[in-house]
Amino acid sequence: MITTQDREMFSQKGISEARIAEQLAAFEKGFPFLRLEGAASLEKGIMAPDSNQMDMYLIAWDLYQKGGHRIMKFVPASGAASRMFKGLFEFLDSSSEEPKTAFEKAFFEGLPNFAFYEDLSSCCQLLYGETIFKLLQMGQYKLVVKALLDSSGLNYGALPKGLLKFHRYSGDTRTPLEEHLVEGALYAAQKEGDVTVHFTVSHEHRTLFNELVEQKLVQYAERYGVRYELSFSEQKGSTDTIAVDLHNEPFREQGELVFRPGGHGALIENLNDLDSEVIFIKNIDNVVPDRLKEDTVTYKKLIGGILVTLQKRIFDYLTLLDSGRYTRTELLEILQFLQKELFCKNPDTKNLEDTELVLYLKEKLNRPIRVCGMVKNVGEPGGGPFLAYNADGTISLQILESSQIEMTDPEKKEMFEKGTHFNPVDLVCGVRNYKGEKFNLLNYVDPSTGFISQKSKSGRELKALELPGLWNGAMSDWNTVFVEVPLSTFNPVKTVNDLLRDQHQ
Repeated sequence: MITTQDREMFSQKGISEARIAEQLAAFEKGFPFLRLEGAASLEKGIMAPDSNQMDMYLIAWDLYQKGGHRIMKFVPASGAASRMFKGLFEFLDSSSEEPKTAFEKAFFEGLPNFAFYEDLSSCCQLLYGETIFKLLQMGQYKLVVKALLDSSGLNYGALPKGLLKFHRYSGDTRTPLEEHLVEGALYAAQKEGDVTVHFTVSHEHRTLFNELVEQKLVQYAERYGVRYELSFSEQKGSTDTIAVDLHNEPFREQGELVFRPGGHGALIENLNDLDSEVIFIKNIDNVVPDRLKEDTVTYKKLIGGILVTLQKRIFDYLTLLDSGRYTRTELLEILQFLQKELFCKNPDTKNLEDTELVLYLKEKLNRPIRVCGMVKNVGEPGGGPFLAYNADGTISLQILESSQIEMTDPEKKEMFEKGTHFNPVDLVCGVRNYKGEKFNLLNYVDPSTGFISQKSKSGRELKALELPGLWNGAMSDWNTVFVEVPLSTFNPVKTVNDLLRDQHQ
């Protein structure tokens, strides 16, 4: 039963009643599993350029940067870092006053090696009048953790990852936000030295991001000889999704409907609002210190070079098709390009007359394009590269999560488990068409690729609806290319102890 008060809430969020009805229907019927042709591999679907090809693509990217094009880095940075400290929160809640688990012991043994150690030490002196060393000698381990996590201390338990100190340099430290600024200068600078970076942030932390930028931006601009153009956006309220109880009835708390953020797929709206030609996308926590940046920079330029090389061919082909002055041989060449280099296949194309084939080629070529780095599978949780069937019967490359695959089917489960590569969220996107016009990215989302998860609120179970993921179903109808990149380019920080790994020291 939808009330007048509910409708007022829909209006405030910018969500139509029809959209709410669609979401409630999705809870009832669920989402279909995707039909797979197989996991993408180096034999089928993943490029592995040799040294000569790499040189060619790197030159292509260098020329593109010098060509007056608009290039941007897009960094999802709104998530809180609380999950990074899950093990420490559990330690605070435990009955033990001393570290017992391997995780807890590693944290305290490695304390002096964290970039935030000096800040934490000063905080302990301020709060307790003792050094960290003395507190640990006294067995006051939990006081040290409270100084790190609590709002009375550094408040790391509630801050976003982008604002935490990750890396230590001689006389200085850097947050992930700063490392992304450096990366932008190294591979995404435009012709006149402008570096455009966009961060998605939560409303509650936006002021803190602005403050950090005001403190640091001039320093990095001078160091790298660039001009930064930074911007922030927040996930839109209109992308929130309604929660339901276990009977699929709207979940209410004190009579009010409960909404939840729609997941990272909601950020397709933020991406769609940006004005650029080429946009790099990378998660906030996948950064390394300067001494290890060479591979990151090289392979970002590589995927950028592959993108603009493929895009030029697409634009040339579309211009030819528009002219009407093509031969049957040229049509077959374009079809081969679509099938062999963009891995988009349609078993029915052999039955198409020339006019029908031209319409098909235009439809499939004139889409946003993304080139995605893929690393060898090392057992990380998350999505992987697959060849999957689309609603129109075509087969194309997709990044899929396990929730999109029918794991009760032994064949599909084996495909997922034996996949050779993993998605590290390392992609570059072409978001304008061959006429220079912006694509409306919302037209290329597959709404049937959301998923439902079970959560709880105030001790009650609820079901939450996540929108198609940003690099999953939200980009389902894009042209997609996968490229193998080395594991050295993938260094996420999932737990605080990951900062003790060599890649972050």
